[in-house]
Amino acid sequence: MSAYRQSPFANLTPVVKNLLIINVIFFLAYMLLDHGSPRGPVTTLFGEYYFDSSSFRPWQFITYMFMHGGFEHIFFNMFALFSFGPILEYSIGSKRFLNFYFICGIGAGILQMFVQAMEVHSLIGSFTLTAADKHTLDQLLIPDSLQLTQDAAAKLYGIYHAPLVGASGAIFGILVAFGMLYPNMDLMMLFIPFPIKAKYLVGFYVLLEIYLGFRQNPTDSVAHFAHIGGALLGFLMVRIWRLRGPGSY
Repeated sequence: MSAYRQSPFANLTPVVKNLLIINVIFFLAYMLLDHGSPRGPVTTLFGEYYFDSSSFRPWQFITYMFMHGGFEHIFFNMFALFSFGPILEYSIGSKRFLNFYFICGIGAGILQMFVQAMEVHSLIGSFTLTAADKHTLDQLLIPDSLQLTQDAAAKLYGIYHAPLVGASGAIFGILVAFGMLYPNMDLMMLFIPFPIKAKYLVGFYVLLEIYLGFRQNPTDSVAHFAHIGGALLGFLMVRIWRLRGPGSY
């Protein structure tokens, strides 16, 4: 490689660099110890579970952000962090950027759990299961006392046993902040042969997530409301902190 060719990682800001490293370390642990299983020890310990699940731990509101369910999942999240994170960190400072990242990520996890709580209540008329019913559910069986349809039972089981993983909530917060501070910056995206202004691209993704979240497709395993939560927190933090950028709103 030419001595004059700059490494693509040369301009990485410190917080973005460390977040990338931590995410990769967690992903390697997931691949080596869980072997790609969503029920492996690493995912069970660090993914975010519904608060009434036997697998829930308080620290999961933070650690779930560093877990990913596959190579494609971590690649696109880290690519977005690599692409948009340094500019935002330069703009608002490393300490504030780190706080912003975690506020958006934690807020995303909380909103997703709130939506799950509403879904559980709509299924069983309560936000929690009895100890006996929870034990039955943990044995991969649906309690007879709940009298649920097959689809409703599968949904309840998924809420209690499928963890939330991924940095997408925090990433959506970064995208919204970027779109608000640099709305007219032209962006070139994969598979799109022409530049798109940041405000249009971010707006499209947020509206798409809102549509997919309320669409309620039973075959869709993506936590769209976590994405919406991260985007909402990103918007609020830009307003509360009165962040400004070239042409910002």
